[in-house]
Amino acid sequence: MSSWRTLVLRIGEKCTEYGANIDFKDHLETCFGVVRRELEHSSDDILPFLLQCAEELPHKIPLYGTLVGLLNLENEEFVREVVEKTQTNLQDALYTGSCNKTRVLLRFLTALMCSKVLQPSSLIVVFETLLSSAATTVDEDKGNPSWQARADFYITCILSCLPWGGAELVEQVSEEIDRVLVGIEAYMSIRSHVSDTGLSAFEDFDVNDKSHGEKDFLEDLWSRIQDLSSSGWKLESVPRPHLSFEPQLVGGKAHDLAPINCPEQPDSPAAPSDISRGREKYEAELKYPQRIRRLNIFPASKLEDIKPIDRFVVEEYLLDVLFFLNGCRKEGASYMVGLPVPFRYEYLMAETIFSQLLLLPQPPFRPLYYTLVIIDLCKALPGAFPAVVAGAVRALFNKIADLDMECRTRLILWFAHHLSNFQFIWPWEEWAYVLELPKWAPQRVFVQEVLEREIRLSYWEKIKQSIIENAPTLEELLPPKGLPNFRYTAEDGRDETEHSLSVELKGMVKGRLASKEIISWIDENVLPTHGLDVTLRVVIQALLDIGSKSFTHLVTVLERYGQVISRLCNDQDKQVMLIDEVSYYWKNNTQMTAVAIDRMMGYRLISNLAIVRWVFSQSNANQFHISDRPWEILLNAVSKTYNRITDLRKEISFLKNDVLLAEKASSKAREELEVAESKITLMDGEPVVGENPGKMNRLRTRAEKSKQEEASTRESLEAKEALLARAINENEALFLALYKSFSNVLAEPLHDACVDGILQSSEKGDEMAIDPDDSSAMDLDTENGGSKKSHSNGKKGGDSYNMKENVQWCLTTLAYVKSITRRFASEIWPHAEKLDAEILTEDMHPLLRKAIYSGLRRPTTGP
Repeated sequence: MSSWRTLVLRIGEKCTEYGANIDFKDHLETCFGVVRRELEHSSDDILPFLLQCAEELPHKIPLYGTLVGLLNLENEEFVREVVEKTQTNLQDALYTGSCNKTRVLLRFLTALMCSKVLQPSSLIVVFETLLSSAATTVDEDKGNPSWQARADFYITCILSCLPWGGAELVEQVSEEIDRVLVGIEAYMSIRSHVSDTGLSAFEDFDVNDKSHGEKDFLEDLWSRIQDLSSSGWKLESVPRPHLSFEPQLVGGKAHDLAPINCPEQPDSPAAPSDISRGREKYEAELKYPQRIRRLNIFPASKLEDIKPIDRFVVEEYLLDVLFFLNGCRKEGASYMVGLPVPFRYEYLMAETIFSQLLLLPQPPFRPLYYTLVIIDLCKALPGAFPAVVAGAVRALFNKIADLDMECRTRLILWFAHHLSNFQFIWPWEEWAYVLELPKWAPQRVFVQEVLEREIRLSYWEKIKQSIIENAPTLEELLPPKGLPNFRYTAEDGRDETEHSLSVELKGMVKGRLASKEIISWIDENVLPTHGLDVTLRVVIQALLDIGSKSFTHLVTVLERYGQVISRLCNDQDKQVMLIDEVSYYWKNNTQMTAVAIDRMMGYRLISNLAIVRWVFSQSNANQFHISDRPWEILLNAVSKTYNRITDLRKEISFLKNDVLLAEKASSKAREELEVAESKITLMDGEPVVGENPGKMNRLRTRAEKSKQEEASTRESLEAKEALLARAINENEALFLALYKSFSNVLAEPLHDACVDGILQSSEKGDEMAIDPDDSSAMDLDTENGGSKKSHSNGKKGGDSYNMKENVQWCLTTLAYVKSITRRFASEIWPHAEKLDAEILTEDMHPLLRKAIYSGLRRPTTGP
């Protein structure tokens, strides 16, 4: 990399503000000198690289703004191009809905204003444009309040710029910035409060929405900015390098910014209904999501030295690094531990990362990314960060009963993976008390599931050894060794007939007999004599046993003998029997049970409806609150259906482009042929070819071939569209069956667990009742970060766990209803009317309706 590129990229990294000991003024002057010299012959390279650095390393924006300010003193034309290109990029980001780019470019414009590169009035015009669009959106008459998420995002962008330039705006254009702040205050008075119902990391089984007493994210940010204004716009977390160069910078020309335009307001539905408005609101929140939902894991004392506005700024730094450096983990970790702030922030860094890991409906990146980030930070700060992470784990473990079910699953997967990178070392003796809790207690189930996931990442003996060293009693929570449970072992000595049939079938498979021959043997020798139950049991057990050595063996057996299984299990009832046999064979191995069922569904041997029926059978429903096994299988089935629809939509999108290209190619070939044919003339009544005969033949062949390719592409598109229509119908049937199953399985337990509308949660009766009018959610904003409302978890030295089993079963099942609904909401919304008509009827329990509505982000009102 050339020296100027290195200097621009690494600007500030050796300065005291970024954790080193070099004065930033010297560093900036050096960088400015080199870039100024290079401008003469490399300006076309410098401009895009400089903007890319500002966009993708936004925690350095004050430095890049100052650098551009210094360049403005020497080369106004170049800086004018920087301003114009920034305006163009901002306009593109607004139209494409690129949230991170929009926000960062506005921060960069603010930094340019601070460095006297941009007229303050131009920045005010940008703010007022965004404010006007936001105010129009939430206006009931002129706008479309369903798109408030976009309006809130615009206001968030304005407010998030003020820590970087509020002081300069007040100094230079005080009346104009006051006008903007008054406009924001007016907007805050007319917008609707945004409830976190359905997206909070902690459960709320309150029938009514009681969140209006708490500030939403924008209200909280507005409060922090008001406090910043009251304190004279002073904060510690934003470097102000331009102040050291202010005497020079004032001599530069301040440029104007061309106006920007916000996208047009989305039209309201012609005949608005609760469903259409709810779906629009859902889509808006999907496109303009909230960046963070603070967990407040640690006591306030751990963060007491950080002011609220500084906390916001550091969160912005951390989220930017996580987003823009997701492909450079080591680099990202280096930047995260070297932010330009004068205070320690390890606890805030951990809270921010865990807030992203547990962000709902989904984090910006796969959970695995945050796992790797935490590992890298533990290695970058070995003396501090591992202890902070351990503290976060303990804090979340103490609140596990209130943690959203999807967040709980993510935490289990993360923790197991994290420990696998540190030799599975953990002070398990701290949690040995969970053995004293009932088997359905959330903390006990958490430890049990972590150990099961650890075994998947290692092996049974290794995990046993890791806990025996300091908590040998926890061996009781280990799953059995994951060996097959074959019905017809030689030692079993049960039904000799079935055993001999199994031996014969395995011999046929090992002899590589074709599927047709085995089907004939079954039809002639087994089915007529022994009946379907015995036949299915023998065939499935034998094939599973042959495929039990590895995943590859299983796939090979299914590919070769899937026809045999398909012939036997040709309806839903028989497919349920098939799943029973798989579950029996792999009863000691949850992972292989899930894998086998998933592969069978992939080969169309099992339908998703059969899986739903099996999961909600009595024996599995009884396990809902003590094991993730049935839920993993159910989620795999729904995910596979969802992924198939997603893949078909992508294929159709590509095919539509292919059709357009084929049309153009066919049209062009036809035109070339017509031009050539037009040159044919008649002489003495006989045609005379004006073009070479060979060329004419080639043109005809090309035209015919292009026409055939166009027709073939259209046929492929039509076939995919037909498959998509069928898949969507299957999806509708799946969700109807799923919610019908939830309704059926929950009806009686909810009725039994509720007395006078109150869900009884304690063995002692009413003293720990959960009133539908009182939230059971975690009170996250208490001084010590603890909960005044959380369920008793059986914490060491605290109250014992006393949740009745039927209540815990109801809470767990309702939590999964909400989690599944939220995860697949985009595919459920198109079927909302049918769900309302057939499932969400008047006789549905209000807690079940609340769970479904929360997952869809619908207002929690129902019939």
